[in-house]
Amino acid sequence: KKQILNVYGREADVIHPPVDTARFQVSREDKGYYLILARLIGYKGIDRAIKAFANLDRELRIVGDGTDRARLESMATANVKFLGHITDQEVLDQLASCRALIFPGEEDFGITPLEAHACGKPVLAYGKGGALETVIHGKTGIHFTHPTSDSLLAGLHKLEGSSWNADVIRKQADKK
Repeated sequence: KKQILNVYGREADVIHPPVDTARFQVSREDKGYYLILARLIGYKGIDRAIKAFANLDRELRIVGDGTDRARLESMATANVKFLGHITDQEVLDQLASCRALIFPGEEDFGITPLEAHACGKPVLAYGKGGALETVIHGKTGIHFTHPTSDSLLAGLHKLEGSSWNADVIRKQADKK
């Protein structure tokens, strides 16, 4: 909406992309790992998540493929697992058992945070773009403020120090 106003000088209505929340069930399972679901391309900011996890004893699983995969794999430590392209059911299983979704890039909207919310999972998101509309800071996730691994890491510590209500998080997914 802001981009249209800035570029064209016109007001616009926001029509959110459809998210089929009925595919997802709230899950309170937590196997302790963090999850990224994304195309592996530069602007997604996955490298900042990999750098943040380099000195942690937590597992980061990355689902997706793309032109940046080899570079990302070359910088990853042993606690970062690349799952590549997986089936829809496997994506559902990964979301259901993760601790939280990490959404490290700026997107105009971003459907994956709402898919994670539909599973009752909090999201650690870069606090720009569509994540400001879908991830409610302190209620359904945490926004980190700068596009750096240090800022992401500080956000991760805030996320871990908070308690989350899966049913409240699910309601956010159903609003969009």
